[in-house]
Parts: sequence; C-alpha cells; structure tokens
Amino acid sequence: MKILIKYGGLFDVAEKEEEIKKLEKETIDINFWNREDANEIIDKLNDLKRVVEPIKELMNNINNNISTLDEVSDDDIDIINIIEEEYDRDSKLFNKIELETYLSGKYDSNNCILEIHAGAGGTESCDWVSMLYRMYIRYLEKNNYKIEEMDKQDGEEAGIKSVMIRVIGKNAYGYLKHERGVHRLVRISPFDANKRRHTSFAAVEITPEIDKNVEIDINPNDLKIDIFRSSGPGGQGVNTTDSAVRITHLPSKIVVTCQNERSQIQNKEHCMEVLRSKLYALEMSKKDEEVSSINGEKMANAFGSGKRSYVMCPYTRVVDNESKYETADVDKVLDGELDEFINSGLRV
Repeated sequence: MKILIKYGGLFDVAEKEEEIKKLEKETIDINFWNREDANEIIDKLNDLKRVVEPIKELMNNINNNISTLDEVSDDDIDIINIIEEEYDRDSKLFNKIELETYLSGKYDSNNCILEIHAGAGGTESCDWVSMLYRMYIRYLEKNNYKIEEMDKQDGEEAGIKSVMIRVIGKNAYGYLKHERGVHRLVRISPFDANKRRHTSFAAVEITPEIDKNVEIDINPNDLKIDIFRSSGPGGQGVNTTDSAVRITHLPSKIVVTCQNERSQIQNKEHCMEVLRSKLYALEMSKKDEEVSSINGEKMANAFGSGKRSYVMCPYTRVVDNESKYETADVDKVLDGELDEFINSGLRV
C-alpha cells in the first residue's frame, strides 16, 4: 500500500524558493555591489536559505523513509530499526525548524543587550545576580554566541550589583527576549550565620540592538554625561585614566554605563549605541503598543511579580510563570541548561 503525504503550511517552501531565485538573479548583476542595499540583500538571501535548506532536508528524509516502508515487510527488522533511528533524528530536526518559525519578529534576528540588576535583598541579591550571570554566560557559550561585557558593577560585600553584556549572533534577541522580567531565588543563605531561608530578586532586561542606519534623534542637551574611573572588586581602579562613561537621557531617565574599553571615546560610542537601541525600542512600544515584545513590561523588582522562580529549599524546583514549564533539577538550570525554558517561552 502506497503512503501519500502532502506538504503545506510550515513546509510550503515554494514561495521562499522563488524569492531565493529572484535575489540570486539580482546578486549576479555586474553592478550589484555598487548598490547601497547589497549587504542587506545578501543577508536576506542567506536567511531564506537557512530556513529552506533544513525543510528540504527533512522533506527528503521523510519521502525516502516512506518509499522504503512501501517496499519492506514486517520481517525486515534491521531496516525498520534504521528507519526508527532516522525518525528520532528527523523529529529533532522538525522541532528545530518549528522553533525557527517563532523567530519572525521585527527584531528577532538582531543582536541584543542583556542586563541583570540586583533587586530587594542586598548582598543576597547581588550574589543572585552573579549566579544568573554565570547561568546566561554558560548558556550563550554552549550555543556559540559571542559575548562582550560592557559594564559590571560589583556588590559592596559580594556578588554583582548590575551587569550589562552585548550578545552577538543570529537570533540572539529572538531566543532571549522571553527571559526579561524578575527572577526569584529561594534558598538557605550562605551569608546568614543562622542558616535561615532567604528570598532574593534580580531583574533581567533584554533590548534588541538596532541597525546603525536607523535614525534616532537625540538632542545633546537631553544628555547628562559622567566620566569616571573604571573600578573592580574592592574599589580598586582598573585603569589609570578616567575612561568609564555613564550617559543619562534626562527625558526618559534611561541610564547607560560602559567601562569595558580603555578608551573614553570607545566607551562613549558603545553607550550611545545602547541608548539608541533603548530609545528606539521605547518609541516603538509607544507607537505600536509592543511593550511586551520589545522592552517588556516594567515590573517591581521585589515581591509580587516575577518571570521565573528558582527554589532550592525546602524542595528543589525551577518554574517559569509564563510558559508553566518546570523542572526539579535546579543545578542543571543554573549551569546554563536553559534550552527547554527558552523553547517553551517561544511557544507561548
């Protein structure tokens, strides 16, 4: 008996293939590289191929396995076992392709700025920020993202008060955007001599990086620029010159600090890039009511609001308040195993 299968929806690639042919035709024009949008066209072409090629591979695998099943009997155990193994492989490929379909937002393919700020809880929360920072760094490294630390303010006694990093890579914003919000930790405090249980909070902010060609009108009179010396743990100066830069946009109250470069000029440029992205995201949220998809809703960094809870005592559990996904393996999550949480967030 012949098995028939029709492809549509997610696997209807005909339209994308036609667009690929059209763009490829443009790229072979002798004057193509004289065009201002040449790089944008190449990026679009590569993005389309990145979507179409896995789908074609999956369709080809399915068709081959169907043809094989048409020709084998129930006694061909070895062939059936091979097809079952290929089914598992194709299922993983399907899940990957499905996730890609959720990354179609205007900014999803962009790099992003990830920030973590300590909330209520003093030293406890600063230590919690350092734990979250380590968690995200490990996740990003496992997924081959490039990381640039732009600013880090150490806590007075321990941990990190706030940290800002630039995440560079395909779909960085798309994958991380649902991590925004307040993250809550419940544990026996290592700083409490009486070994009491404490609750700590930290806020995670995710901002898409905006293309430099996008015009953002920033009035220099609206900026308060502070120059200071970069510092490390214990208040020791990292640089011998005043190179760190803090820019405050007075109308919006947005504050951006950068001290990773030794040059004051470079730090100022990085600050302005981040400020542009934040102002653009803010403006888009006002115009299009996209607060939840661009900058996220502002939530109190304390009790009563939260993105995710990490409980280490009296039981172990990590639960996401939006997707409802949860696991009992807290240590694994804090070691950077965030794929299930991030994938569940995309599907919400």
